[in-house]
Amino acid sequence: MKSVFMSGGLKNSLISIAMSGCLSLSVIAAEAPVPDAEEVKSEKVLPLDELRLFTEVFQRIKSSYVEPVDDAQLLEDALRGMIAGLDPHSAYLEPSEFEDLQAHTSGEFGGLGIEVGIEDGFVRVITPIDDTPAQRAGVKSGDLITKLDDHAVQGMDLSKAVELMRGKPGSKIILTVVRQGEDKPLEIEVIRDVIQVASVKSRMLDDNIAYLRVSQFQVDSGKEVNKHLKRLMKNDLKGVVLDLRNNPGGVLQAAVDIGNTFLNDGLIVYTKGRLPDSEQRFGATQDTLVPDLPMVVLINGGSASASEIVAGALQDQKRAVIMGLPSFGKGSVQTVLPLTKERALKLTTARYYTPAGRSIQAQGIKPDIEVKDADITLRDNGPEYLKERDLSGHLENGDESKTDKTDADVAGLAAQDYQLYEALNLLKALVIVQK
Repeated sequence: MKSVFMSGGLKNSLISIAMSGCLSLSVIAAEAPVPDAEEVKSEKVLPLDELRLFTEVFQRIKSSYVEPVDDAQLLEDALRGMIAGLDPHSAYLEPSEFEDLQAHTSGEFGGLGIEVGIEDGFVRVITPIDDTPAQRAGVKSGDLITKLDDHAVQGMDLSKAVELMRGKPGSKIILTVVRQGEDKPLEIEVIRDVIQVASVKSRMLDDNIAYLRVSQFQVDSGKEVNKHLKRLMKNDLKGVVLDLRNNPGGVLQAAVDIGNTFLNDGLIVYTKGRLPDSEQRFGATQDTLVPDLPMVVLINGGSASASEIVAGALQDQKRAVIMGLPSFGKGSVQTVLPLTKERALKLTTARYYTPAGRSIQAQGIKPDIEVKDADITLRDNGPEYLKERDLSGHLENGDESKTDKTDADVAGLAAQDYQLYEALNLLKALVIVQK
């Protein structure tokens, strides 16, 4: 049985700060694949000079290091370094890390609720997860964490930083962050908690436009999207906004299920790698709720992996307009290979491709319409213009039930979320044209 996970990552690593595991597009395999005889023959012989060098370095450390070093620890550190040198998403998983990976995809875990990575020796915030302590405390995407309580972060291993961020629910930690646009570092107090993430939220916008927010791809996210849509469809929907901004990824099948909600035919995603079982194709079926409604998908630099699969599929199939900012560009597949009962290897084994054959690895999804986030101030247009109904003795319309709609809610949306405001305006136009 295979489970598949995905998420984004920064230049060096990505870890979900909770009890905190790495997410990535991953296949949990029962055992490591064994190459056939022909493949073994084609491989080059082991580099003996490098093996001798490894042995010599090992012995020098054993004999000359300032403190005694355990053989087993040295070899484990060597394994960790060998894997870390491959790419940002391959990793050596200790028991706690593997448990964290599984807990994150189930939607309940403990900690702060942020996706982070290492950049230039500091911890960079990819995104705070919706409705978590970090978001409520004011942590923002792009924040550079320089201190955890009194511990300087620069040069610290990411796993060590993660360990410092862990703690009992109710305990507090002070994050010192550098934020673009701020003159000096900010100190943000975050109260640790058990994170219970609702991966899907929804509401109705103006003119019967549905808003669906998917914050990460959990096992049941596809079912949750369908449940929300069925409820919203009682309002005679005219269009849908699917918000994937700051969504770092999650479970592959959830991405396929959500793609299938809006597509009734064609390819959603496929993967290619060196191993035969890394070649997979996932297509849409007729089991779809809204194959025809006008649709806008919102993405940004925090949209990674599974988010990019959904956005890429809907873009290639001409099913939705993609709006916002270019996505993260995480397009690789990781296979989790058990090594012992307590340890596993998470190894990059394939790349994934959009239906049109685009690899978005290190490229991302480019929106059809680029819209930067912005803070806008509504301008005072002065006194209202005199209208016919204000004139003395004007003729009545004859239908007194009709009243002017207020733009207050729409104006408020423009000030709160400019990208969503623009998506709503585009959908309104598409609905008019479709009519």
